[in-house]
Amino acid sequence: MATSAKSSRFVSGFGVQVLAAMVVGLALGFLARQLGVEPGEQGHGLAETLRILGASFVQLLKALVPPLVFTAIVASIANLAQLQNAAGLVWRTLLWFAITALIAVGIGIALGVVLQPGAHAGVAAEAAKAPATTGTWLDFLTGLIPANFLGLTASTKLADGAAATSVSFNVLQILVISLVVGTAALKAGEAGKPFLAFNASALVVVRKVLWWVIRLTPIGTIGLLGTAVAKYGWDALGQLSQFAVAVYVGLFLVLLVVYPALLAAHGLNPLRFFRAAWPAMQLGFVSRSSIGTLPVTEAVTETGLGVPRAYAAFAVPLGATTKMDGCAAIYPAISAIFVAQFYGVPLQLQDYLLIVFVSVIGSAATAGLTGATVMLTLTLSTLGLPLEGVGLLLAIDPILDMGRTAVNVAGQALVPTLVAKQQGILDQAVYDGRAEAPEPAVA
Repeated sequence: MATSAKSSRFVSGFGVQVLAAMVVGLALGFLARQLGVEPGEQGHGLAETLRILGASFVQLLKALVPPLVFTAIVASIANLAQLQNAAGLVWRTLLWFAITALIAVGIGIALGVVLQPGAHAGVAAEAAKAPATTGTWLDFLTGLIPANFLGLTASTKLADGAAATSVSFNVLQILVISLVVGTAALKAGEAGKPFLAFNASALVVVRKVLWWVIRLTPIGTIGLLGTAVAKYGWDALGQLSQFAVAVYVGLFLVLLVVYPALLAAHGLNPLRFFRAAWPAMQLGFVSRSSIGTLPVTEAVTETGLGVPRAYAAFAVPLGATTKMDGCAAIYPAISAIFVAQFYGVPLQLQDYLLIVFVSVIGSAATAGLTGATVMLTLTLSTLGLPLEGVGLLLAIDPILDMGRTAVNVAGQALVPTLVAKQQGILDQAVYDGRAEAPEPAVA
């Protein structure tokens, strides 16, 4: 009981620590920008220090995500088999992913049509440039097929005359592998029990290491937010102010109107939800990574919202790869309309329906990739709009990505909470704060 209380106090104080770090990061970022961030200028050393702090923190989180996703999904399949109506939990989760995405993309389309950000843009057409990375439906389909058991991919680029090889992971492939292995272990019966026991032990170890990394979040926040301010500032917002306003209005409507309405409709206090989810939302805002925020999202979903660990360990990792109301619904909808308006391309009813289809069905295409560029190019190519329009929006993408990711993370905690409430497995006392939360899964 003492360990549980200690862990709960840490989670409750986590948001305060991150908030203080955000203030420090903003101050240091503005200071570095004022002093100058180019080599030879006074602020370059400070800017570089902030960059290294932030990049190192995100790298540590991402390095531990593959084993976390694999062991958590395999363990959750074993645990789900012991819960009543496991199939109902799965399909209801997917259904709510689609419902909330549909609402979000509807808001994005409405804002794009009403505010017409592309017709009032101050950005020059010369800034248009096709991105190096694009998303296609073929990429999505082939991405479902694991390239290897670990879901790893390697790429080699020439930099300063030397070849540099980098290794990355595809979260969607890891998810597929985990689902297959977990199901196979269950079907194997007695022979699969030792493997499941080993996996459960490995999950505890991985979560322990992850919790050590999560304790560094305030330091990482200073570096990440400070770098964003020092490098990008707010100058570029002037040229695309109407577009930025449209995106953030859409994000706020989903976060502060749609989500609270859904919670209230299920008899849940919205303020309690945001109080519990705030640490994960803060980390998502500064890190701009749903995958990097995954351990914290899962922890607050269990300890603050009362979702059973067996279900949260399945729904949250699944949501971190496919549930993106900010990046895959609001943003591509408004962006596609912006590009169409900027180039004077009229959109018909069928085009808006295509935007809805891509946002609800195609969001998984962004799994394992950074930012919303892939989802945006997928939307533009489906509509037949110029891909060069992406270049117009890249200047302020980091600023928008912070808000998008915070909404993504909130949605990834919201859906398991709603489904758990519907299925009668939500610990209402924990949600309401009337009972001590269980020990966090990563503690």
